[in-house]
Amino acid sequence: MSVSLLARKKIQQLVPYQSARRIGGSGEVWLNANESPEVSEFNYDGDQLNRYPEFQPQALIEGYANYAGLECEQVLASRGADEAIEVLIRAFCEPGQDSIVICPPTYGMYSVSAETIGVEIKCVELDENFDPDYAALSQVDTKIIFLCAPNNPTGNMLDHAKLCALLSAQKDRALVVVDEAYIEFCERQSVVSLLADYDNLVITRTLSKAFALAGLRCGFTLANAEVIEVMSKVIAPYPIARPVAEIAAKALSTEGLAVMRERVARLNAIRCQAVEELSKLSIVKQIFPATGNYILVRFDDSTRVFSGLAEQGIVLRDFANKPRLDNCIRITIGNQQEITATVSAIQGLERAK
Repeated sequence: MSVSLLARKKIQQLVPYQSARRIGGSGEVWLNANESPEVSEFNYDGDQLNRYPEFQPQALIEGYANYAGLECEQVLASRGADEAIEVLIRAFCEPGQDSIVICPPTYGMYSVSAETIGVEIKCVELDENFDPDYAALSQVDTKIIFLCAPNNPTGNMLDHAKLCALLSAQKDRALVVVDEAYIEFCERQSVVSLLADYDNLVITRTLSKAFALAGLRCGFTLANAEVIEVMSKVIAPYPIARPVAEIAAKALSTEGLAVMRERVARLNAIRCQAVEELSKLSIVKQIFPATGNYILVRFDDSTRVFSGLAEQGIVLRDFANKPRLDNCIRITIGNQQEITATVSAIQGLERAK
């Protein structure tokens, strides 16, 4: 008997999330993981690696609370936003009894985390414009509703009035979790101000994107203090390593925030230029809302584009096999040189058609 058969039945059947690193590829220009093209210049200066870190490092929590405009009791740090997603499901959903709701096409870790834990997954698909079906979500019987804004990969944002109606409809019934991993690229559309009025609203954030710290693995949950208290019962006893806490706190300093905002402005400008150039091409059939550090593009023949750029050492993310995203490719916004090379390569395929 294979030892793998000792695993839970759900795990034996589980298809793990296909991250960019798992999918792999080869090339010189990597635009497939929505990473920053820059490296944050913060270092660990501490000398206490022989000691366990604080459960929730004070400087880190204070730094993010100040940044988000919240109280420290409303913030929980975790190993990336992915851990926050898993902790929320483990804390609020009974395996084999409760469910979560996802709105595909969207980020894949919501369903992977639920399936791993043994929690049912219900789907309420995005509408024809790839926006949430708020009316259907208001009626669904579930414990957690996951919404992503900007949505990965389509880039759609949330309608705040409709979100408020949803939160009211699901009050005392379900948490509504808004994943704001990319919100710094369109920060005025954050729903963080709604936390004051809705105790069933939860927001997840990360330092992986705009802060250029994907390798640090540091994320946050923003919520009512009662939600944070429940999550604190479930999360690992030392979720944030000392070097992570120190570097993240530096990134959240006045100087660090200024660097982040300059980076965001630069990447947004590069993104706008790329959208303008791509929109002129006949092989481009649709450009989805460009709100994060990526663009989702529907081509007339995505296989030709994906393979054509791969041959030139440019690695993109293929979404053509996802429901409703036929012929779609996601392009991470890299630096000016990388995006210029990518757009030029696509223009070359247009001329060669």
